[in-house]
Amino acid sequence: MTHSADKMKPLSSVDFSQSLFEMDYFSWNVRCTLISAGFLFYFLIFLLTHVCSLALSLTYRSLPVKEKVFWNLAVSRGIFGIQSIVAGLWALLKDPALQSDKLLGQQDWSWFNMLTAFGFFLFENIALHGSNVVFKTFDLALGLHHFFALSGYGSALIWDNLGHYLPMLILLLEMSTPFTCISWMLLKAGFSHLRLWKLNQWLMIHLFHCRMILTYHIWWVCWQNLERMKLHIKVPQMALFFAGLFLLTFVINPYWTHKKTLQLFNPVDWNFERPTGKVSNGETNTALKKAA
Repeated sequence: MTHSADKMKPLSSVDFSQSLFEMDYFSWNVRCTLISAGFLFYFLIFLLTHVCSLALSLTYRSLPVKEKVFWNLAVSRGIFGIQSIVAGLWALLKDPALQSDKLLGQQDWSWFNMLTAFGFFLFENIALHGSNVVFKTFDLALGLHHFFALSGYGSALIWDNLGHYLPMLILLLEMSTPFTCISWMLLKAGFSHLRLWKLNQWLMIHLFHCRMILTYHIWWVCWQNLERMKLHIKVPQMALFFAGLFLLTFVINPYWTHKKTLQLFNPVDWNFERPTGKVSNGETNTALKKAA
């Protein structure tokens, strides 16, 4: 009786000393709160990165404004990547409820990650498109990735009978993100000649190949559950899911894997290419070190 009464209380009266995984995740009040919390957490990471880097990093202070924004977003993405790795591996290797019913199984912890991930994707889309407008830039692969991430997780909140095994595995595709963040920041600081950068790059490329293997596993799970998917999942949601998975498997993942492999042998920042003779602070430092 006490547990039922607690669920009836408004969110403001809930005792947050309880586990975050014991809330009523079908309440839109709870959902909106966790989505907002995810958005605000990663926005604060973005701001904190700016403040700390401004105080501690000469490289950061020398960067143009649009590269400062990318630097801060890289750190936010790296932190989200860590959250995604933990959630994805738990679903893939540990959680019995999600593994026993890969199509409809749900858990409280997976709801928490679904909602906070949606908050992050909302923040990412606002930051990406806002910076595209301000700086007149556009990355098609990244834009498609962000669109399908936001709309895919949004559809899972609207049609909420879908299980969380596949969404958690899609989060696991962020396994390369922390290493991408480290690679780019070291490159901008002029440390691409170090073994640390090369080791990180090798590991990142390996994880991009793991991402491709993981997408094949997702296709296999879908094939094994295709008849149940037709029965339980709405047509618009299925169309969105398979369109995103197709692009990820056959376009975005191979393209990024190819680019990161090229970058191992030619450490260039393709995100912010400059005309010949105009290089970033990090690239200048590398050139001077090689000349010496």
